[in-house]
Amino acid sequence: MGKVTVQVPGHPYPVLVGRGALLELPALVRDLRCSVAAVVTDHAVGREWAQPVVEGLVGVGVRAHPFSVEVGEGAKTVATLERVLEFFEEIGLDRSGVVLALGGGTVGDLAAFAAAVWLRGVRCVQVPTTLLAMVDSSVGGKSGVNTARTKNAIGSITQPVAVVADLATLGTLPEEQYRAAFGEVVKYGVAMDMQLVVELETETEALLARREDVLEPVVTRCVELKAKVVAGDERETGPRALLNYGHTVGHALESASGYTAIHGHAVAFGMRVEARIAERSNLCDGDLVERQDRLLEAYSLPGRLPEVSAESVLAALPRDKKSLGGRPRWVLPRELGKAQFGISVPDQLVAEVVRSVLP
Repeated sequence: MGKVTVQVPGHPYPVLVGRGALLELPALVRDLRCSVAAVVTDHAVGREWAQPVVEGLVGVGVRAHPFSVEVGEGAKTVATLERVLEFFEEIGLDRSGVVLALGGGTVGDLAAFAAAVWLRGVRCVQVPTTLLAMVDSSVGGKSGVNTARTKNAIGSITQPVAVVADLATLGTLPEEQYRAAFGEVVKYGVAMDMQLVVELETETEALLARREDVLEPVVTRCVELKAKVVAGDERETGPRALLNYGHTVGHALESASGYTAIHGHAVAFGMRVEARIAERSNLCDGDLVERQDRLLEAYSLPGRLPEVSAESVLAALPRDKKSLGGRPRWVLPRELGKAQFGISVPDQLVAEVVRSVLP
């Protein structure tokens, strides 16, 4: 089992990655010296994993209470947040308590934000059960819920006290969700790590077969890359923006679809658009675009996209959280393994590329 420490100044925390990591969870929570834990999950994950997690906590003397929300991005609303907070109040979750976010990125965002605002902040342990959450959303402290028009518009950056990523939970993850996560994995490679690109190209078959001896180091490498960026720029005032490669257009697609687009699919679509913007801006060559396309296609990406128009995606772009004065700040690749953030792109060029890529 791998362990990565996210060296955020003042509050570093461990990320455990590997089969059997859940066995470490009860002792980890016990050592937090809390008497009560709220286990926030969704209906699908809860059926598989809530009971063993709760039983493990009870076994070390922690009073654990599960709470389940609907599956999918539709749970990330202010209304659902209010239900979670009411649950915290019902079980008597005090400032010594802890919230466990047991699920994918939606549960992780929702539960962590609830923890950040309950009693002005209680501790949170991220327990990701999807590949996408393991490699990305469970690390770094971002949390939040959506408005009707903007993804993660209401949120916080509050670091968890630990992340426990047990690869065994991926055994119950649907194939489409598993493959979609490689949108985020490819993002790390293209934007930050050429060697990861090579590994994704050479180990495609083993990774798609979920071979843990190949998957664990890939997950660990993604966590290491994100941990290094987050440790140096926790509040996203500079280099942390590199992690948003593919997300400017990806989030716009999600918003335009009413959040029905699968996140990994949206990121992969965003990467296809943003690489072409970089090429048209003379920031990268066509070989990068073609190699990225081949790599995404090897993992069946962008996959099944919702039926949205190019105009609706373009209309959502100015609402991006990273925009200044209604203009997005772009993260664009310069070469494989190296991207640049904070780039301004003419609106006409963006519109032309989005219209050419969107089916």
